Amino acid sequence: MTTLNAPATKAETDPRFTSTASESAEGATTLHLALPKGRMHDGVVALLADAGIRVSASARGYRPTLSLPGVEAKILKPQNIIEMLDLGSRDVGFAGADWVAELGANVVEILDTGLDRVRVVAAAPRQILDNGRLPRRPLVVASEMERLTRAWIASRDLDAKFVRSYGATEVFPPEDADCIVDIAASGATLAANGLEIVDELLTSSTRLYASRAAMADNAKRAAINDLALLIHSVLEARTRVMLEVNVNAERLEAVVAILPCMRQPTISPLHGGACTDSRAFAVKAAVPRERLPRLIPAIRQAGGTDLVISPIAQVVP
Repeated sequence: MTTLNAPATKAETDPRFTSTASESAEGATTLHLALPKGRMHDGVVALLADAGIRVSASARGYRPTLSLPGVEAKILKPQNIIEMLDLGSRDVGFAGADWVAELGANVVEILDTGLDRVRVVAAAPRQILDNGRLPRRPLVVASEMERLTRAWIASRDLDAKFVRSYGATEVFPPEDADCIVDIAASGATLAANGLEIVDELLTSSTRLYASRAAMADNAKRAAINDLALLIHSVLEARTRVMLEVNVNAERLEAVVAILPCMRQPTISPLHGGACTDSRAFAVKAAVPRERLPRLIPAIRQAGGTDLVISPIAQVVP
């Protein structure tokens, strides 16, 4: 892969990742990428597609091909991705922060995509709660996440026995458990099962992680940072739109002052025949999408006309 001027990641600022490791004799480096199976999969594939990286299914199912040269991919469960990164058999992969915490994995976080945001929460049936709190008596707590759950039990000084679940944890209470620790997005599933959130252990999202062995290899670290740059460009573009506006010379500075640009707007003179005032300009800037409801009226009041708003595919600072 051609090394681009990628923004510094958390890994690049850590001196532990400097290495004298060299590429193979042929000069080729294969990056071993892990893609998540399940609820994260479609969001990650769409993110890669927007970055120009096509993921094509193969006859082998779990080994898709990528349009990115030098990258070999495999689809794994998120918890297995973290385990493989920790072992070093995968170089880079997408998984949730909750599984990194649960497994205590020694991996490097490269980029938080912000996708699939969830919370790891403790929840219990409403009828056993005392003003929203768990009763001070022996409890049974069910969860798939033993490490996080036991740490939470200890931190809250609960008299509780842990029971491991293997999916559908929300159906354990009230007969088979007093409380559960589980992942919640909207909380609708918990509410539908008569459960109320009593505590939040952590928040999680889909993130790009790398193995420490890969980050200690110069060629692989460069390839990982290139991949992070492409993904970051899409994430940045999703928060912005391209705004173009025409403005007469005497109102130009007033309009420019309003625009929340990345750096400075692009300003071009309009052709004399394109406007009644030959001293007019076209102003162009990538602005935050969420600012549009207030920005558009303000630009009009400042003298801007003929506003055009377009989507942006990628933004590379």
